[in-house]
This record gives sequence, C-alpha cells and structure tokens, in this order.
Amino acid sequence: MAGSITPYNTAAGKRYRVRYRKPDKTQTDKRGFKTKREAELFLASVTVAKASGGYLDPAEGRKQVAVFAEQWKTGRLASLKPSSRAAMETSWRVHVAPRWAARTASSIRPSEVEDWIASLSRERGAQTVRRAVFVFSSILAIAERDGVIARNPCKGVALPAKRPKPRRYLTYRQVELLARHASDEHADHVYELAYGGTRWGESVALRVRHLNFLRRRIRVEDNAVIVHGVYEIGTPKSGKPRDVPMHPFLVDRLSARCIGRGPNAFVFGDGIVPAPYPHATSGWFAKAVRASQADDSTFPLITPHDLRHTAASLAISAGANVKAVQRMLGHASAAMTLDVYADLFDDDLDAVAAAMTAARAEAIA
Repeated sequence: MAGSITPYNTAAGKRYRVRYRKPDKTQTDKRGFKTKREAELFLASVTVAKASGGYLDPAEGRKQVAVFAEQWKTGRLASLKPSSRAAMETSWRVHVAPRWAARTASSIRPSEVEDWIASLSRERGAQTVRRAVFVFSSILAIAERDGVIARNPCKGVALPAKRPKPRRYLTYRQVELLARHASDEHADHVYELAYGGTRWGESVALRVRHLNFLRRRIRVEDNAVIVHGVYEIGTPKSGKPRDVPMHPFLVDRLSARCIGRGPNAFVFGDGIVPAPYPHATSGWFAKAVRASQADDSTFPLITPHDLRHTAASLAISAGANVKAVQRMLGHASAAMTLDVYADLFDDDLDAVAAAMTAARAEAIA
C-alpha cells in the first residue's frame, strides 16, 4: 500500500499515525488510531478509494456549506433571470442559510434534510419548501461534483406535493365589464392582457416600436420584472421573442396611446418607465374587479395573470388549434399548452364525437 503507519505515544497510551499521498500527490496524514489494525484498514480503504476514483479529501469535507454557497452565487445564480435570481437568493438567506450555512458539507445526513423539510412544511407552502430544497441541493451538488462529498444528501428526499391554483376565466362580457370599470386609463391594458395573452411583465415592457399596426401584430421581446422594488428589463420567460395578435378593435385604441411617443417609449403608463403593478387590494385592478362583481354575481375574483388564462380560454373556445395558442402564449411546446390548459380542451372530445357521428351517418347512408 502507498503509505506508512507509525506509532506515537500520548497520555492515553500508544496511538498510530497514517501518512499517505492524496490524488493530487500532496502528502497528508490521519492520526489517533488505537490499534495498528485500525490504521491498516484505514490505509487500505484510502488506497482502494484512490484507485477507484472515490477518494474524499477529509480536509475538503470540513468546508462549511457557506463556502459552496458563494460558488453557487457566482456560478449558477449569475446566469438566471433577475426575478429567478432574486427568488433563489431570498430562499437561501431566509430558509437555507440559518439552518445549514455553518455546517460542514460532509457532516450532513439525508435524515437531517428530511427533518428540515418536515419542519419547514409546517410553516410554509409547498412551493416555498420545494424551492428551498432545490437551492440547498444545488449548493451541495457543487460539493459532490468536486469530490468533497460522496453523495448529495438532498437526493431522493420526499418533497411536499404542489397544489395547482384553480384557474379563473372571464367571458367576453366579463372582459368588457372589467374594462369599463378600469376606466379609459387602464381599459386598453385590460384588453391587451385578455386578448393578447401576454404576461404582466411582457405587457408593461411593450414599447411603441413593438406595435405593428399594418400587420396587426405585437412583438413580445422584453419582460419587466420587479427586483427589490425596481423594474429590471430582461427577455421573456421562454428566452425567445414572439408575435401575438393585435385584434382589429384594439388597433385604434393602441395607436391613440402612441401619439406623441417615440419608438422606445413604453405603451402603458407614462411612457418613461413601465406601468407599476397595481396593489393587490387598493390598486386600480382590484377596484375594477370589485365593481365588476357588484354588477355580475358570477364574476370571479381574479388577478392580472388570470387575464392571460382568459386569453387562452377565449382563443380555444373560438376554435384556435393548440399550436396557435402555444405560439400566442409563448409556451415551449404544444404539449405544455395541453398540460396547462387541459381543462379547456374537454369540450373538444364532445365536438370530435359529434363530428365523427355525423361523418359515419353520411358514409353509411
């Protein structure tokens, strides 16, 4: 075996020291073995680990999780979109660091991670817990990749199930009602969201140059997200620009908004900065919803994002195929659109059955 074993005396009696070379050829040792047999077994395990590529440096294993968190911040985190980066940083600071930052990576056991998840789940929602575990796992993946730990203790742990939020859709009449109560200042914004299917951040990032009135198209190539109270402009969620329809009745309304504004002015708001997100209870959108509910007892409690769902619903009910809806919404694939809005395609089964029945009757008549 490549190494040596030497005895030495302590106040507690004879002990043994093992000297060996690490894979990088530097020399190290481990002491404190009570018997020569224990020392020999350790040296044998080191020799096998080096030969098989499974050697773990004890000194590296004593690095704290906070060290790998810094590598995670400058590496993986730096490539994320501003909103995602802010969410991950908050999760680390609030949920992960207080429990794990000072722990050595090699000392963490899967059972401890499971206890942490259970404790966090009693206080936080499933999405918050899952994000925290993702952050912690991503940090420990760096330690695993560098050979500091043999296996990421977050792998295979049970996570709380996500409960999808119920989607709420408006009818054409309800969109009109909401737009009327939103006042002229915000009605155009309601129409663009409800018929264009853009996300809020994509909508408020629209500039005059993104509107093609001749082709009746809206070019979605930017996304405005609030990070630490300030809008940051980035790319859409998919990372790719797309075109969405500008419905004929919107051409005059949107063109009127662009009068006197340069090509880089924002369409909604004052033109200088993106329109602020309305307050959840006292903003213009919430007030318009309450006023609409007073006029229509079936009007659901919605957020601005529900207008994106409404656009999908209205498009599908009008007979749009799934590929067209996918392009409008900017989903990565038609399969994703079907997964997200599977409930909207239920009626298609009845339509298919009716069409096939009619075709059969004609064929065998």
